[in-house]
This record gives sequence, structure tokens and C-alpha cells, in this order.
Amino acid sequence: MHVVVLGAGVVGVTTAYYLSRHGCDVTVVDRASDVGDGASFANAGQLSYSFTDSLAKPEFLTHIPALMLGRDEGVQVRLTPALVTWGTRFVGQCTRKHARENTLAVLKIAMRSAELLAQIRDALPFDFWHRKAGKLVLLSSQAELDAARNTLELKRSHGCDTRILSRAEAMAVEPALEQVSEDIAGAVYSKSDEVADSQKFTAGLKDWLEATGTVKFRLSSDASKLIARNGRTHAVVVDEEPLEADAFVVCMGAWSHELLRTVGINPHVFPVRGYSITLPPGEAAPSVSMTALRHRMVYSRLNGHVRIAGFADFRGFDTSTDNERTQLLLDLARRYAPHAADYDADDIKPWGGFRPMTPNGQPRVGQTRSKGLFVNTGHGMLGWTLACATSFDAARAVAEAH
Repeated sequence: MHVVVLGAGVVGVTTAYYLSRHGCDVTVVDRASDVGDGASFANAGQLSYSFTDSLAKPEFLTHIPALMLGRDEGVQVRLTPALVTWGTRFVGQCTRKHARENTLAVLKIAMRSAELLAQIRDALPFDFWHRKAGKLVLLSSQAELDAARNTLELKRSHGCDTRILSRAEAMAVEPALEQVSEDIAGAVYSKSDEVADSQKFTAGLKDWLEATGTVKFRLSSDASKLIARNGRTHAVVVDEEPLEADAFVVCMGAWSHELLRTVGINPHVFPVRGYSITLPPGEAAPSVSMTALRHRMVYSRLNGHVRIAGFADFRGFDTSTDNERTQLLLDLARRYAPHAADYDADDIKPWGGFRPMTPNGQPRVGQTRSKGLFVNTGHGMLGWTLACATSFDAARAVAEAH
């Protein structure tokens, strides 16, 4: 069976891996010149298996006026018809019941993904800077502590190892917190969370798949349109020529909507821009991953570098503010943890990527209403975390349908 995977990020290439294990002949298509060139390229690197709390929750509603007025430096919003449509669905998910259901649904995917990634690490011979780092989410107020407790026991009852730490306990886990310039009211800690470089993983997996001969890669190739007839998708237009196959899996992240709409399917995925800077470590670089919740900013230690990532901009595919946003991230990171990285280094690497967000925070995985057409998209800020489990499921759905 010939399957075309559309998208060569971590999700697409991992989907190709699992399809190859089902005996499929796989072609991966991407317009980029290399794999892992989009949201997989320089994301935070955190495998946040324990931190799947739904963004859509009742508390978010009270924060909307501040977002619309530009009072949250971590978020920029530009109102468009597409955002209004997506946002209406998002607001509909901001109930206590939906927040609980969505948090647990993503947690279950994340925990399975951790097991599957461990299997790949054991089975395949390439390095992607994986490390069991643990993770601290730093809380700045009693309100943030109370909100964390609301979901902590729920997640713990489903196998999550997170726990609340006092400021002193957090300092004992990560002494580098002494440098933090703001008050720390407490922290949420998971010992089991990990870090790894998703682009390096994607590139290593691609090389291994090519060596096996079961997966071919068509890079620098633009997939512009799906072709369906009598309720079945039978081809995709790649560089203006139809490419036929038995099945197609759309793994194009934030761009999935652009292709799926050519056959009348809307996955309700909206692009949310995030940013990162990769720097040499400072004299007090943390070894534990940490998140400054108030600022939506994370610090990760990756193979001798510090990667700082953050923000969530709802501006569609606009990249015009990238320079000012990465500069703000650099300035904010310096103020918050002045010795975590060498902020004056000459080789600072800024980056921006689009996360594919769904209204309920759950990825879209499986068969669409068009026979032969499958999706694996909508992972939001957890693409690297969830990639193995959703790719396993997408490949299984293809195999079972044929």
C-alpha cells in the first residue's frame, strides 16, 4: 500500500516511521528543503508529559479583556474573521467540564507518547540530545498556586507525578532559581519530564528511514491541492502534477487547514506564533527545565546550550513583528534570570514558529469523511510531546482502513 504523508516535521516523519512498520510504501512531501524545518526546528525542546492543562478554561475568560487591550506582553492579538470563528469555538470550551475532559485526554496521549519515544530510543541508533531533566513551573502568586492545585490531584489520579513545592523546596531541586528576580510563591514539579531536540530527532529518523528503503522524501516540493472523487481522496497535486496513492495523511501543522479546505474539510486549526532564542549557558544555567508561568516563558538546557522560548501571538501567519518579539523575549529572560544564559553572546539564534492550535487543545488524528484521507495535526504547543502517540494512532488508522 502506498501512503503519502504531507508534512515533514516531527509529526509527519514519525507518522512515516510507524507506517513503515505496518509494511506501507511511504512518500513524505514537504515544501521545505529539509525535514523539521517548521515548528519542529527550534521549539522549547521540552517533553512536557505532565503539563497538559487545557488553555481553554473558565479563568481564561476573565483574561480576554487584557489580551484584547494589549496588556499581556506574552500575547499579541489581531482580530480577523478566521480568529473570531476559531475563538468562538475556543470560548465554548472554557467550561470546568470541558477543561477537565480536555486536560485528561491530552494527558493520556502524552503518557503513551513517553512510552513510545522510549521504545524508539532503545530501538534506533541515533542521538537527539535526550535527557531526563524534570520540570519546574514557577508560580508567582497565591492565585496561581490555587489554580495549579485545581488540576493537580486530577492529573495525579491518572498517573501523573506532578506535585506542589514550596519556594524552598523548588530551590533545593534547582539551585539556579536563586537568581530569579521576581517572587516565587511555589512551583509545580515533575521529575519525569524530559528534554530533547525535535529537529535532531526528525533528521535522525529521516536518515534511518531512507536507509531502510521503505520511505522516500520529496523535499522542496509544494503540495497545493487534494483531489477527491466519489467521496474518496485519490491524489494530491505536488508541484503542479498529481501524485496518486492509496492513502494520504495530512501532517502539515498550522498549514493543514490550507490543504484540507481544498476538499471541503476544516480541522479548526489556528496558527499561534511562538518564539525562541538559543544561547550559550550562563554561570547559573538551570539543569532542570523551568517555566515562568506569568510570562509564558520557558528555559531548557539542550546539549550545552540554553533555549528560551515563549509567547503566543494570535496574528495569523504574520511574521512582521518577529524581530521585536524575539528582542522582547531576550530582554524579559535577562531580567527574570540574569545568569541563566550569556545574553550578550555573538551567536544568539532567534527563531519563530507557528503552533497549530485547536479550540479544545486536542490534536486531530484519524480518518476524515473523505475515504483515504487522514489527519495528524492540531498539537498546539505540545507537538514534540505528543508526536509519537498521535503518529502511532494515525498509522494504525490507515492500516486498519485498508
